[in-house]
Amino acid sequence: MTRSYDDVPIRPSNLAGPAPEFPWPHGMRAAMMLSFDIDAESAITSKDPSHADKLVSMSYGGYEARVGLPKVLELLRELDLKATFFTTGWAADAYPAMVESVLRDGHEVGHHGYHHLLPDPGSAHIEDELARGFEALAKHGVRPVGYRAPYGESCDELRTALKREGILYSSSWRDDVRPYRQILPDLTAGVVELPPSSCFDDWMHGLSTRFGARSIFPKEHVLSMWKDELDETRAWGAMVGTVLHPLVSGRPMRLRLLRNFLLYTIECRDVWIATGEQIARHFEACEAAGSTAP
Repeated sequence: MTRSYDDVPIRPSNLAGPAPEFPWPHGMRAAMMLSFDIDAESAITSKDPSHADKLVSMSYGGYEARVGLPKVLELLRELDLKATFFTTGWAADAYPAMVESVLRDGHEVGHHGYHHLLPDPGSAHIEDELARGFEALAKHGVRPVGYRAPYGESCDELRTALKREGILYSSSWRDDVRPYRQILPDLTAGVVELPPSSCFDDWMHGLSTRFGARSIFPKEHVLSMWKDELDETRAWGAMVGTVLHPLVSGRPMRLRLLRNFLLYTIECRDVWIATGEQIARHFEACEAAGSTAP
């Protein structure tokens, strides 16, 4: 359907006001939502199902279960950290042991679609992606409370469905540095939004594939950027939301980079490193207590 610029509404795309101020727990100055996206080969086939026959291309995703995720989990055990792993239903069905290893270590598993399909407005697959994702995770006894949209996209149909399905929070929008409550088109309250930070998407800096050829940045460049972003976020009393991928950060140099950054964050001693559910529950508690202020 062809639309004209006359169809573009003259209003903010997000009806929610700026994120409210509220205290972080334990007297912390800032927060970090430590999160990873588990896509495996669905990151490759989501662009075109025919890519399933291109086995070297598929191997970029296959690295996740074979090497990347075990190395990331090992690092998190070493540092005694818990994280959220947004997992596609396809990855959960194809690699059940991978999901079980995440749960065994006490991490949160979130919903990340089924085939990692882009949830464009009006897409016929939005409801199916949601339902199949829930079904795949239910096989592991998981009813996720968190959702991260494939490709970080969203639309009103999806937001309304997330609320209907009892999702607590989304982590997809890029328009704030603190959590806030979404407002749906009918002006009712939606899910809590935990905005991720674009510069903490490791895919942008650390992976080059046939379908996404780009330069790979050295550790020193990325570590400097991540430290600067964290330091200013601490000064603002805000939140960092990572968008890390074990198929990227589970590679040798990238894992060293992640280790160095997490050690730096821990040494700051004023950053609450938490899962998405922990942060969303804290926001809800502050909201209910009336301790959030615009």
